[in-house]
Amino acid sequence: MPGHDIIVVGASAGGVEALSNLVGQIPERLPAALFIVLHIPTQSPSLLPHILSRAGPLTATHPADGEVIRHGHIYVAPPDYHLLLERDRIHLVRGPRENRHRPAIDPLFRSAAVAYGPRVGGVILTGALDDGTAGLWAIKQRGGIAVVQDPDDALYPSMPSSALAHVPIDYRLPLADIGATLVQLANQPAPEEGAYPVQEDMEQEVRYTEMQDADTLASNERLGAPSPFSCPECGGVLWELHNGELVRFRCRVGHALSIESVRAAQDEQLEAALWTALKTLEESASLSQRMARQAQSHGQDWLAKRFDQQRHDTEQRAITIRQVLRKDEPDTTQEINATVTSHGP
Repeated sequence: MPGHDIIVVGASAGGVEALSNLVGQIPERLPAALFIVLHIPTQSPSLLPHILSRAGPLTATHPADGEVIRHGHIYVAPPDYHLLLERDRIHLVRGPRENRHRPAIDPLFRSAAVAYGPRVGGVILTGALDDGTAGLWAIKQRGGIAVVQDPDDALYPSMPSSALAHVPIDYRLPLADIGATLVQLANQPAPEEGAYPVQEDMEQEVRYTEMQDADTLASNERLGAPSPFSCPECGGVLWELHNGELVRFRCRVGHALSIESVRAAQDEQLEAALWTALKTLEESASLSQRMARQAQSHGQDWLAKRFDQQRHDTEQRAITIRQVLRKDEPDTTQEINATVTSHGP
């Protein structure tokens, strides 16, 4: 009977150091395969396989699509591809972003849960926001093991804290103890899959990521009810999904987001809109000033006065928007004063 030989790991901010530490704890003859997603920019080359190969005895690589899974190996999601698991093989896809990431943690965890059920061990390490929570929930639904880095031990505690809040966790551990626990789980027989059947909506979400369910996405058959929110990726309607107490969203073309990801995207969109408005107002004020000067040069004082009033009103609106944009800036006054005082004039 196989052990928990499919180990999936997700990390974000602070993840390179945490992952290096983790793989350094893993022995050479591990009867399991490790699959890792670290959030990285789409266009950036990833040196993570090289870093992890040097950090421990196991070799880490970016896998090829269709590559056969081997024990004692680390597979790292390549930039701009979701890393998915099928039975005995790896599948790489450029499917819709999840939580505004590709690669994302949830698709890997969810596909592992569908393909391997109780044999899966899911690990959430340091990171911002909450990617990985929904995937870890799927792993638990299929009888797998959930391991979370203790938030007090994480450089960025948001991802571990989210998992702890929404998923029944088996192990909450400091990073230094996770490696030994994974080795123990890999050598421990996993339960039979029959007791944990695959849920239809879980399989359907994997197909969405693989972009294999176009007919369903184009129809009115959805996993949830329409929400009042729009997708920050494409502008389409977001459909509300529930995994226990966890609320998520997915749009008709497959983009998936948590509540935190939607909120973060809205914050970014609002800031972008404010900067655009500020730029437009400043250009409008400059144009009104130019038109006022031109009218004055032609002896049209009444028209110049009107343009000058428009300039003033526009500048006041720009001041208001600039104040809104500045409201979240850190107050460095005390720090500057302390520096001046300590060093003198």
